[in-house]
Amino acid sequence: MEFDFYKTKKKTNTDLLQSKLFDEIQDAFFVLTISEHNDYKMPFINDYAYEMFEILQEDMFPNTILSVYKQIHQEDKNRVKQSLIDAIKKGNKWNVIFRAQLPTKGLCWFNITSKRETNSDGSAALYGRIRDITDFKDQELKLRISEERFKFAMETSTSGVWDWDMKANTVYYSPQSLKILELDATKNLDAPERWNEIVHPDDLEKYYKALNDHFENKTSFYENFHRILTPNKKYKWILSRGKVITRDANGNPLKVIGTHTDVSSQKEKELELMKKMELYSEKNNRLLNFSHIVSHNLNSHAGNFKLLLDMIDLEENFADKRETMKYLRTVSNDLNKTIEDLSQIVNIQNNAGIVVESLNLNTYLSRVLNIVSAYSYRNNATIINNIPAEATINFNPAYLESVLQNLCTNAIKYANPDKFLIIEFNFFLENDKKVLTIKDNGLGIDLEKYGHLLFGMYKTFHKHEKANGIGLYITKNQIESMNGSVTVESQVGKGTTFKIIFKD
Repeated sequence: MEFDFYKTKKKTNTDLLQSKLFDEIQDAFFVLTISEHNDYKMPFINDYAYEMFEILQEDMFPNTILSVYKQIHQEDKNRVKQSLIDAIKKGNKWNVIFRAQLPTKGLCWFNITSKRETNSDGSAALYGRIRDITDFKDQELKLRISEERFKFAMETSTSGVWDWDMKANTVYYSPQSLKILELDATKNLDAPERWNEIVHPDDLEKYYKALNDHFENKTSFYENFHRILTPNKKYKWILSRGKVITRDANGNPLKVIGTHTDVSSQKEKELELMKKMELYSEKNNRLLNFSHIVSHNLNSHAGNFKLLLDMIDLEENFADKRETMKYLRTVSNDLNKTIEDLSQIVNIQNNAGIVVESLNLNTYLSRVLNIVSAYSYRNNATIINNIPAEATINFNPAYLESVLQNLCTNAIKYANPDKFLIIEFNFFLENDKKVLTIKDNGLGIDLEKYGHLLFGMYKTFHKHEKANGIGLYITKNQIESMNGSVTVESQVGKGTTFKIIFKD
């Protein structure tokens, strides 16, 4: 008899290795045999199975299958039993997940997988493995709950989700995101570059700067307010936020996720609030300026009165007193004129119940041109009237006449003596607002030097005997009291254009 030492040693080492592996793997291994007469036997089961099902070894072996079966959750017993029958009769693999109620651990999840073999005597053998998947099921449940929460949050949120795969250059938009963008499908935004076409041109620079700053790791996340063009050709404000979640070895972004939020309502309120704050600030500035003017002018007149009265007291000669009285009369007249001017400004700013009517511009312009025809320069002026015959605005009649008269007389007063005076009137729509421009080729104004003073009270920029610096101040107040605005463009020696933007 020959003895193969090598094979014997190899078998011993293999048995030892298998034994150690079984001890290390935290799973139960078994062999289940079923005879032709449906006799069930379990010739092998590893030691960890006892610990897994919290069964003592001496209790398990007399009736192994029954010991485990008793612990299976009542709702899962039939499914486990039927899966075993199918594996035996139909030759299927035995693969089933079930719950078991254990004495100490409580409710646990298990997964049985096995391989089926048929022996020559007609019996079948199942070589199987049982894994404790309780932790996996707990994580699966938590994930499902988390996904349901996320889904619910997205469905009830005003924000939409987008996912940008920069390597494939494709973007996914959630249903809510498509709703915000007012799109039926992503085919209208199949590539990120299409945003160039829908982001408002005035917002593109800031949009790309915010995006690139994040891509270059200058900011921890991307955030930007911008307007987007919807399919109905209207702009709406959105807040876009995002974060790079994957970068390549060189730090270049590969994947970005983010959200869209419709903030049109908030943004419109914010812009309206800013306009009101600017208006209040302007009114406060005008009030402060007005108070300085009142203080300065009245103090000047008061000082003049005191000086002249002191002089009268000191003068003994009646003729001298009479001469000083003439100056006193002049100062008194100037004071009356100042008070009249200030009263007019106060009336304009405080007249909340002022009448507004629909007025034909040409009717009032013709009337004004007739009034200012007395000026010496009028005969040399060429009037170009491009205002449509039917052009109307909602304005106060007295204010409109005053505004047109002030701007027309200004053009005539400050005509360039070396040129034939041309005054041109134009009327058009700009951003859905009615606009009137009065353009002349007169002396012009140095706006860099005097622009901030142009509409100030008692500010003059050319020598003229009838210039008093009150006309433009009153004109601006009258226009703004009608919720309009006025701007000016001017160049020295070339002329001036006043632009009135009406509320309607």
